[in-house]
Parts: sequence; C-alpha cells; structure tokens
Amino acid sequence: MKTTGDQQLVKRINRSVLLRLLRARPGLSRAQLAAESGLTKSTVSLLVRELMDEGWVTETEVPAAQGLGRPSTPLHIDARYRGLIGVEVAVEALRVVGVSLSGQVLCATEEGLIGTQPEEVCRQAARLIARTYTQLQQRNMELTGVGVGLPGAFDEATGMLRFAPNLGWRNVDFLPQITQALAQAKLPEVQVHVQNEADTAALSEYEFSDGDAKDSLIFVTCGAGVGAGIVLNDRLFTGIQGMAGEIGHSILQIDGPLCSCGRKGCAETFFGARTLSKLPDPSQGGHYLGVVLQNLWTTFNPSTLVVGGPSCDTYPGIVKTAQETLQRYAAAAGMVAPPLRAARYGLLASAVGAAALVLHHELRPMHTRTPSVQARLPEDDPLSLSTTTTTV
Repeated sequence: MKTTGDQQLVKRINRSVLLRLLRARPGLSRAQLAAESGLTKSTVSLLVRELMDEGWVTETEVPAAQGLGRPSTPLHIDARYRGLIGVEVAVEALRVVGVSLSGQVLCATEEGLIGTQPEEVCRQAARLIARTYTQLQQRNMELTGVGVGLPGAFDEATGMLRFAPNLGWRNVDFLPQITQALAQAKLPEVQVHVQNEADTAALSEYEFSDGDAKDSLIFVTCGAGVGAGIVLNDRLFTGIQGMAGEIGHSILQIDGPLCSCGRKGCAETFFGARTLSKLPDPSQGGHYLGVVLQNLWTTFNPSTLVVGGPSCDTYPGIVKTAQETLQRYAAAAGMVAPPLRAARYGLLASAVGAAALVLHHELRPMHTRTPSVQARLPEDDPLSLSTTTTTV
C-alpha cells in the first residue's frame, strides 16, 4: 500500500520511524538505521542531522573501529534538551509534572482544586503549567508539548469531554478552553493533547516501560472513580466517543448499589474510594477488582496488567486480593494469567502518562486526526519515502 500525503507528513513519518528504532534499540548507527528502516542513506543522514539539531537525538563518541572502513557512530535518544509537561485533573486535585524524553520526572507539583468549573480548572492548570515550564527553562530544556488527563470520557475527534460524573461535567468543550488558558498564561505555542486519565496512566507504563508491555497493556486506575486505559496493537483503544475503558460503570450486579452516574450495580460502587472507606476490611473490595481484571484479561488478552491510583496507595491490600482472585480464575481455567503489577510512577502515573501522550502522538503521525493533503514528493527528493514505512 503506497503512502501518500504532503511533504511534511511524509517527513514526519520518516522521522518517527528513526526515533522509534532508536528507542527500541539504542546505539544504532546511521547505516544500521538505513538498513532497518528501508530509507535511503541520504534520507537518514539528513533526518538524523535535523533530529540532532532539534535535540531529539545525540551521538556517542567511540574509539575508531579496527580494520578497514570508517567507524560507525552510535546514536541515542537525547533526554537532555526536550521536555514534556503532563497534567492530571483529578477529582480533588491537580498534578503537574515535567518529564524528559526518557520518562525521568524532572519536577512535580500537586495542588488542591480551587474550583470545579471547567474554566476554573483550566486557569489553575495553566498557572501550574507555566510554573513547570519555567522549571524546564532553568534546565535549558525546550518544551515539546503539553498533555492533559481528565477523569472522564474524552472524545478525541471533537475535543469534547463527554462524561465526568465525579466532577459533574457533561459535554464540556475542554480542548479550546485549556488552549485559551495556556495562551493567557503566556505559554509558547505548542501541541496540546487531551485524553482520559486512565488512558494517560496506561501510556506512562507503555511509553516509558522497560520492555514488558510489548504491543498491549491495560492499566486499571482506582480512586473516587475507576477506569481502564487500554493499549492494543501499539495504540490507545478509546472507542467511538472515548468511552472505552469506563469499567467503573460496567455492571457487576443487577439492581446493585446506586452509582454516581445514575445506574445501579456499577463496579465503582464495589471498589471505588467512597465504598472502600466504609468497608470494615477494605481489601474485600479487591475481590471485585480481581473480577474486573479477569474480565479485561479474557476480553483483550493483554501482555501486562497494571493497577494504580489513590486507592491502591491507601489500601495496598486490595491489589494483593485482586491478584489472588485473578490467579484463582486462571487456575480454574487451566490458563496462565498475564503479569499484574503496581504502577511504576505511583500517584503520578496519570500526569506522567499525560506527558507521554505528547510523545505517543509524535511517534505515530499517521494516527493523528489531522486532515491529509493529497500531494506527492518529487522522486529525487532526499526526504521522500524510499519504501513503505513499517511499524517499529
């Protein structure tokens, strides 16, 4: 299948192929990148120089190779000069982080919500983002983009937050509001990406993991609300209107306890934070969490399951109980359940993942919703696509 598009899109595709190769296999040389990607050596040479000038890539000096030929120079992702900012809008607080391209948290702040109206939240978030941007500038880092995680279903196609019951938000046109607030806070013009906070939490593990996530991962976040971020086939699975992963409002019991969404028997009513705080033994809620994990496993068959969020921090026993429940279901079926572990970034998972959302989009230009322009590159253009790009 031939890839068509304007020059900038083709160039972005080629850049993303090289960046993803270097993330997966640090130390590749220009010649190896050309061989692995199928791009011409001249294209790789030009793009690598551009990526180095922009602070994406750096080269490592090595001793001259023995024997004939010029020594190859290993290339690596440069974590020194480009920063990402991530924001989690939680039910009661804002968490904002500055993160390097390698996933290192450079600075972090948390502040209780001053108000819960969307415009109030956007103004407060913009102020904290501006503070974080100043901290990145002090490190001589350039801001690549801002990501925001929201506690509800976000429709990426329209920029609309459809449903956030714990904040009382419905059909909020969030993306224009946060963009305007950032402009008023005198932030530079950068890409702004918004997604559900469970989805961003999943990206914190998927983009910055040590390799156990492969091409699929599910992150279940447990707090006042309960949600799941789902990565399948190397991209977020969000559904038609961003409702995929709203497991807190999947029904565990017909005519069960009344939920904040207006329905009865939702999973949130069995192991949401409000319920856990009332249980004599909060770890009992872990049984229901285990049931949901088993359902996610058999539905999506992910390589890894991750659990995090405030409830896991406050009641660590629910994770142990959930794991035991999951293993019982697996043993009964004579199957091996996927690995289950706690979140690496703890309570910062959604904020770090919001920063990772920027990187996720940067590395997958064909997955963006930017309209395509039908244009061909000249055959002799060194930045033209010399072969069909492959997913790395």
